[in-house]
Amino acid sequence: MSNTKFFYWILFILAISNNTLKAEIVTIKSPNQKITVSFWCTPAGEPVYSVSLSGSIVLKQSQLGIIRSDEDFSKMLSIDSVSNESVVSDEYTLLYGKRLKCHYLCHKRIFYLKNADSKPMEIIFQVSDDGVAFRYHFPEKKDTFVKIFKELSSFHFELSTKAFLQPCPDARTGWCFTQPSYEEYYQLELPVGTAAPYQAGWVMPALFKYENFWISITETAVDTNYCGSRLSQFSPDGEYVIQFPQPQECCGNEPYLPESILPWYTPWRIIAVSENLAGIVESTLGTDLAIPAQYDVSSWLKPGIASWSWVILKDNATVFEIQKKYIDFAAEMKWQYCLIDALWDQQIGYDKIIELVDYAKAKNIKILLWYNSAGDWNTTNITPRDKLLKKESRAEEFQRLKEMGIGGIKVDFFGGDGQSMMKYYIGILNDAAKYNLAVDFHGCTYPRGWQRTYPNLVSMEAIRGEEYVTFGQYFADNQPWHCTVIPFTRNLFDPMDFTPVNFSGIPNIQRQTTKGFEIALSVLFTSGIQHIAETPEGMAIQDDFVKEYMSTIPTSWDDIKFIDGYPGKYVIIARKKGNQWYVAGINGEKSTRTVTLDISFLPKTAKGIIISDTKDRKNLVKENILLSKPVNITLQPYGGFVIKTLSK
Repeated sequence: MSNTKFFYWILFILAISNNTLKAEIVTIKSPNQKITVSFWCTPAGEPVYSVSLSGSIVLKQSQLGIIRSDEDFSKMLSIDSVSNESVVSDEYTLLYGKRLKCHYLCHKRIFYLKNADSKPMEIIFQVSDDGVAFRYHFPEKKDTFVKIFKELSSFHFELSTKAFLQPCPDARTGWCFTQPSYEEYYQLELPVGTAAPYQAGWVMPALFKYENFWISITETAVDTNYCGSRLSQFSPDGEYVIQFPQPQECCGNEPYLPESILPWYTPWRIIAVSENLAGIVESTLGTDLAIPAQYDVSSWLKPGIASWSWVILKDNATVFEIQKKYIDFAAEMKWQYCLIDALWDQQIGYDKIIELVDYAKAKNIKILLWYNSAGDWNTTNITPRDKLLKKESRAEEFQRLKEMGIGGIKVDFFGGDGQSMMKYYIGILNDAAKYNLAVDFHGCTYPRGWQRTYPNLVSMEAIRGEEYVTFGQYFADNQPWHCTVIPFTRNLFDPMDFTPVNFSGIPNIQRQTTKGFEIALSVLFTSGIQHIAETPEGMAIQDDFVKEYMSTIPTSWDDIKFIDGYPGKYVIIARKKGNQWYVAGINGEKSTRTVTLDISFLPKTAKGIIISDTKDRKNLVKENILLSKPVNITLQPYGGFVIKTLSK
């Protein structure tokens, strides 16, 4: 054999060997062996993966990879090595949420890759019984900033899959250019591949149904070194790709794309997957993979319920005497907080706020104050404005609030998901914690597990909440079905300041939901501080058993059980506090629905009370109920109920 032929023969053997290595499939299984992740590189050196549950593929070949400003990690990659499968276990306690004490168990593998320039990138997969998570790690040390132009992570569904998705409006559109604020309706049972109506794409969490499988896509552990992400506007063949924010989603001229020195971990991409909705609703993956708490707030911050005038009475009610009345309202209801909303600085003033704080303190009520996030991303001139934008002015204002005795702040009108905006959110949280201030964000993004990392975060809006019902009849007409989607999507892993529960009605609006529907929301929706959308006068005319119930609602929960439901139709969830269970359900449809509750998790001798709608849908009735066997419940059109077990 000539030297030339021998040389080409060696090249041929090497090419076959290289392609064989690239095509080798490595798997990771969940602890219960039901979920399998398969990872491999294509012949072009592109990293890909798939996910199966109980032997059925739920995500087919999906992309992985990163394109940085200095290196390409999307193709021509080679697998340097693969770690052995290891076990990761974590236990943690949340201040509030769907479960008090959380336990996470998964199997982990790390894929060590090199690009064409021999630069390293690791892809880390963790597979638990309730889903899959992956992230990227760049282990090199580099003191100069590099930027990520594109993350290729994708989620590739069969075309028969149906999607439950919320579109994201384009940046700096809408009222006073305050979009995106995550306040659109979810679109239900869309064929995958349907284009989003806006270039900004689809928000997460995103819910999908394939055959009898349910999949939720979201992210967590987004910190100051990354942006918030969405799903792509276009999804050809049912493949959704991670999409970064638009250029306008930033603070001034600061970055919107992620940039960092090295080493660098990216956020976790989460794929919760189950053969039923219970596995999705009961999952805590969003906090399991969040960055652990950065500080302890348990000595000064407690979850609670707040009275709040603005949702019904609007700006003109932010005056001394009305806010004093709402402090009395909170005290009478045995709630913990009262929120004084926009324009308090002009219509009440700092000195009179101190009087209200002292008055509230005597009644064991803490005051929360509203702020405008300001900046050049919105044009609203509602005050107080420009107080929190810079770290120095924040510190000055927070010190003043601490001296006044303020319990927390509500900050409104943010500017999207760019990296610099993430830094702004987190800067407020970190600085507020130093002054013992709780934080509630409105007109904002969604939390992505921040309630674990920064535990003074008590809630974030990011939902078309109760205030929209006060804006027009269209929103009231859509409220019933809208609320049945939320426990499966927006409120799945993270707190949500929907501001629920209104019994007495809304001026100039014909409310579609019944009182039974409204009272059920106090259990179905979770928030570290739950702002109730009722007035003192409205609560005063309710039955005594309603007032008694509303004055004893738990402010946090120990555990959760999904009972029944379907997004857009109805939902029934049980939550535990101490040795009591609360079971709540709502009907999002115009017709009566009868359901049989599987309450086998309750003791055989369990008894309780049920508050539900009268047949004419106009009032509530309280009855005793035996819970020793399955219970049949008739839900009125747009109605609801709540069951509370009796303590032994």
